[in-house]
Amino acid sequence: MADMQNRIVEKLNAAFTPERLEVIDESHRHEGHGGWKEGGQTHYRVKIVASAFDGTTRLQRHRLINEALMQELADGVHALAIEAEAASK
Repeated sequence: MADMQNRIVEKLNAAFTPERLEVIDESHRHEGHGGWKEGGQTHYRVKIVASAFDGTTRLQRHRLINEALMQELADGVHALAIEAEAASK
């Protein structure tokens, strides 16, 4: 797993203690598009299920994740696709 991907996994585990978490580097799918850099680590998909999201809306979950990953977004993550669900769903 690449450094940025590890950082994302660590931050999300610490912030939400998810029951399920998958972080996928999709940078290769965006080669030549805006924000893409040689070596990848710019475009990610996050799939997460956590009880921390119980009682939240989709927008609130996305905001919480973006807040948790604020430094990673500032450090070169160009795009973050989020699939976040509450555990009680």
